[in-house]
Amino acid sequence: MSASTVTPSGPEAGSLARPDTTKVKRAATSSFLGSMLEYYDFYIYASAAALIFPTVFFPDSGHAALLSLATFGVAYVARPLGAVVLGHFGDRVGRKKIMLLTLIMMGAATFLIGCIPSADSIGVLAPILLVLMRIAQGISAAGEQSGASSLTLEHAPEGRRAFFCSWTLNGTQAGFILASLVFLPIAALPDDILYTWGWRIPFWGSLIVLVAAYIMRLKLEEPEEFTEQQESKAVAKLPVADLLRTHSANLIRVICCAFIAVVSTIFSVFGLAFATTEEVGIPKSTMLWVAIAANAVALLSQPAWAILSDRIGRRPLFIGGALGSAVFIYVYFGAIASGNVPLIFLAAIGLMSVFYAAPNAIWPSFYSEMFNTKVRYSGIAIGTQVGFALAGFAPAIGNALMGGDKTHWMPVAILTSAACVICAISAFTAKETFRTPLKELGNPI
Repeated sequence: MSASTVTPSGPEAGSLARPDTTKVKRAATSSFLGSMLEYYDFYIYASAAALIFPTVFFPDSGHAALLSLATFGVAYVARPLGAVVLGHFGDRVGRKKIMLLTLIMMGAATFLIGCIPSADSIGVLAPILLVLMRIAQGISAAGEQSGASSLTLEHAPEGRRAFFCSWTLNGTQAGFILASLVFLPIAALPDDILYTWGWRIPFWGSLIVLVAAYIMRLKLEEPEEFTEQQESKAVAKLPVADLLRTHSANLIRVICCAFIAVVSTIFSVFGLAFATTEEVGIPKSTMLWVAIAANAVALLSQPAWAILSDRIGRRPLFIGGALGSAVFIYVYFGAIASGNVPLIFLAAIGLMSVFYAAPNAIWPSFYSEMFNTKVRYSGIAIGTQVGFALAGFAPAIGNALMGGDKTHWMPVAILTSAACVICAISAFTAKETFRTPLKELGNPI
């Protein structure tokens, strides 16, 4: 067991040692803040790319909206590269050092985006700087949740690994809620303020979360399991090579399981665009509050799913959540097409806070337990980022599948459902690991 223990004395001698959860609570809190910063950035950038950047960075282009959204997709191209590089060093030099690096990269790049002059001021250099900062964000994001999941799992006491690891993904929901609440008043500013300095405020505000997360991460300690390997010179020289040689099947499983993220991007990006078209006519503010409500409820449901996973296993809940999402995506789009706002709220909560919340809460522990300590960081980073690529392009694919008919949502639902079924099948082939001791996880086959 990686967490240190407190040995009872006196009348309690002979009873079971109680795990000291100080280190794992610190790791979980740090993971929560880092993930919150990452997804705060994700959502404010997505909002700005759709509403602000076409005017600020591409004012003279005939394809301003397309170019602006393309800068959003650049991060998904950079993520696999970041996963290989950061995964390598995370398994070589330690989780804490790389987690500090990813935090600084992410926070600095987000803040600097808010400092980039407009294209009217410095010309083509403005969008070039924007793309460079977006690449830095993508690279840092590739190592953030992977490092957080690895470190938290390796500190967690047996029987509570899923619960503590779930706080990494709870940060995702918190980041979305925070970004939405910050952007609502900003978007309501007069144009002369919004397009000059008003839009920069959410990006500068990321410094607050960055400082809080950095202070917390300075207090982190490397897990005992990892330091033991360092001291015994058992650290892999080339973690990626070891990963491909000894864990290739689990790497493929994680890639396929990571398709579950298609639900998230279809919900948050495509669903918003679909609902607010003239043909459907749901107000943007309404759909924004729908997403806030679903994510707020998920803050409660995800830890609950994780606790249950620690008691009955990863696979049944992960598979059940994936299949539930495959079915409920039709309910959600049907509710939007009906224009019934209360039904949209209920369908969104059912999809995101009940079904999707189950695999979303469990995957940090489920994926981490597929690999041993030598290659865990690399395995999660590479597997998730390759799988997430489909999620990144899913809204664009869905838009193409509609074939110009802005009310034809059925092909998009089928795409999402298919991704969920692949995810469930992949999880079904995985080994159940919720009771496997840390030292026995991911033993090479």
